[in-house]
Amino acid sequence: MKDMNFSKIIERSVAIRESYHKLEEEYHGQKWSVEEDALAFLTDSGLVGRLTMSQQGRWPKGGNSEAELEHKLSECIWWLIVLAERMDIDIGEALERFLTNLENQL
Repeated sequence: MKDMNFSKIIERSVAIRESYHKLEEEYHGQKWSVEEDALAFLTDSGLVGRLTMSQQGRWPKGGNSEAELEHKLSECIWWLIVLAERMDIDIGEALERFLTNLENQL
């Protein structure tokens, strides 16, 4: 796995979302709401389930489900970063607390 700085990933994710906001404003007159972003995330996370079933041989999808699954998993991470940013949650700090809590429980 490529060594990636989480802060840089967040920065890139936010910049990409801002580019999409510009397209939304151009084509629809306003950017998507936080709720619309959440719905987009839920749609993509649902596709992760279906693609996982396909990758595991439990759903006949056809095509390259491995590449699609990789894409959707990454897209879901991106959406979570975007949602956290839009709701003023520091996802890096939240993730650190979450992982520490899990480690302490084990």
